[in-house]
Amino acid sequence: MTKKIVALVDGSIYSHSVCENAGWIAARTGASVELLHVLGRREGADSADLSGSIALGARSALLEELTKLDEQRAKLQQQRGRAILDDAKAVLQQAGASDVTARLRIADILETVAEAEAEADMLVIGKRGEAADFAKLHLGSNIERIIRASHKPVFVAARGFREPRRLLIAFDGGPSSMKAAAYCAENPLFAGLECHLLMAGENTPERRRKLDDATALFASAGREMKAFLASTAPETAIAEHVEAQGIDLLAMGAYGHSRIRSLIIGSTTTEMIRSCKVPVVLFR
Repeated sequence: MTKKIVALVDGSIYSHSVCENAGWIAARTGASVELLHVLGRREGADSADLSGSIALGARSALLEELTKLDEQRAKLQQQRGRAILDDAKAVLQQAGASDVTARLRIADILETVAEAEAEADMLVIGKRGEAADFAKLHLGSNIERIIRASHKPVFVAARGFREPRRLLIAFDGGPSSMKAAAYCAENPLFAGLECHLLMAGENTPERRRKLDDATALFASAGREMKAFLASTAPETAIAEHVEAQGIDLLAMGAYGHSRIRSLIIGSTTTEMIRSCKVPVVLFR
């Protein structure tokens, strides 16, 4: 069950949605929330060396001034980071989270996330970061790196929060999609949601058997689930089902060799999350 959530906030427009989604998860599961804002080790550093072509005395004075500017810049970045965390904590508490801690780190983001997720059950991140190019709907390199490196479920928040009512599990019968189905069947986070399970491909006995196995997972947990088998390509089937059925949340496996899971490997990670208008929970 979900005991602790790590929510990454960066001051982008998505940070508010991250906090609202994390608050929703915490309120439904009783999980604690750790807010995390990470400043890169070189963030705020001046990349230009302006001292090399001037006289020694002036160079020393300039280096001293540049050092002071770097220190001031670093202090401002940290003050801004604490303000971001304070605002995020207030949003989380308003959303129903009662146990919230905040942490500002100056470190490599992947190292920090790996350390934080070791004691967490889920990560919550925004679909785009502060430096994302909205004109191109760019996800940002850090978000892609986190998704690829994480060993825990990753909840990718959409730009705006809407309390989920209908859940869609994109299912192919492989280990990670079966893990996603089992997680959704057993975790109180998804209790009471209308759950759909979608499998794409030909209607074969093998696919029907896998659908029956997933249905049995929900039955054993005392929950209902509607199973669907679509004949279209997985990416088309998912998009059409999300739109037609009013799906609020998509869950799917993150790795594998089938078409449905290959949607989020390599460069297609960006495309899948970018094109989906609802939050996505990814499982390895």
